[in-house]
Amino acid sequence: RVPARSTEVANGVEKKLNPTRDTVFVRVYTKFVAGYNVSGSEHNGIGISSQYCCPGVPANGTNKFFVDVENGRDAASVNPGFTNSYVYCPEQRGLYGDHWFPDGTVLPFSKTPGNFGRYFVPRPNFIPDLNRWYSYELMVKANTPGLRDGRVAIWIDGTLIADFQNVRLRDVDTLRIDKVDLDLYIKANTVPTDSVKWYDNVVIATSYIGPMSSTRH
Repeated sequence: RVPARSTEVANGVEKKLNPTRDTVFVRVYTKFVAGYNVSGSEHNGIGISSQYCCPGVPANGTNKFFVDVENGRDAASVNPGFTNSYVYCPEQRGLYGDHWFPDGTVLPFSKTPGNFGRYFVPRPNFIPDLNRWYSYELMVKANTPGLRDGRVAIWIDGTLIADFQNVRLRDVDTLRIDKVDLDLYIKANTVPTDSVKWYDNVVIATSYIGPMSSTRH
């Protein structure tokens, strides 16, 4: 829950991983409440990271990487906006990280396509309904240093909706996944009601998890 206010605020929970991992899957059921209305910068999903310190410090291959699945209105007018992956990696375009969309669009500088390799399959961008539970699953595989064999994948209700391959997240093998978080960050929430997102049934694993059932409402 994030209260209405004109300055940035965040709420969340994190799990530190020990031992650290090269590949992690996280599945969680999520729901944006009816009336959810955020139009500015926000982060509101599953995060998987290595040695992440803070925003505004670009990843350089040796200091950190961060990958999440979230929804935002950077490219959509309907709440809660398109599902996308927010990424800090050595090839990021923006100081504050990039947004990767299922169809291959990357923000900022969307006219330049993402470097996801020849096997990348563009998929339709997706906006979830408000007040409905979904099974979201995020997988991050850190690349072998020196190779472009990393991968980021997103499943919703068991359907693969985004699959980013040919990914470079690190240049040293000491950068391993050490944290998972669930969050709701809003830069400014001036709508006169609290913003709320529900999370439930969280699983962290080293292989695909899948939904509890085919649908959940």
